[in-house]
Amino acid sequence: MSGKRTVSLTVNGRRLSAAAAPRLLLSDFLRDSLGLTGTHVGCEHGVCGACTVLVDGEAVRACLMFAVQTEGADIMTIEGLADGDTPHPLQRLFSEHRALQCGFCTPGMLMMAIDLVASNPSPSEAQIRDGMSAVLCRCTGYEGMVRAVAAYAAEMRGGARADE
Repeated sequence: MSGKRTVSLTVNGRRLSAAAAPRLLLSDFLRDSLGLTGTHVGCEHGVCGACTVLVDGEAVRACLMFAVQTEGADIMTIEGLADGDTPHPLQRLFSEHRALQCGFCTPGMLMMAIDLVASNPSPSEAQIRDGMSAVLCRCTGYEGMVRAVAAYAAEMRGGARADE
């Protein structure tokens, strides 16, 4: 079972096909086969969350999933968030709330936050902290991230921004 097989999927709104060995990780497939290097690889054990992407709308660790498992799936990576030169609202809010430092965890954080707010449109601060703890950050202390996710949730509900 060492032969490659074609994986057809939608990535960031584009229908793509590429060959993948049966045991090729989704993170390596995205980075090496599709050239989407925004998905960062950290621990390669599913602990750090830097490789988090959305598969069919749910946050998953790309280092724990084989590329062949995504046949027919809809995947969103960090590269799919912005609309051309216009940042996604969550990207803007991360910047405004200074939720960025070294940036290594940021792609995973953003993807995790999108899933968190999609599954819970009105998260409490404790729920945001719990949900965001699934992606490790050693720089920020999470304060700016928590504020940014709360503001994003408020914007998605159509309410006033949490920082106003």
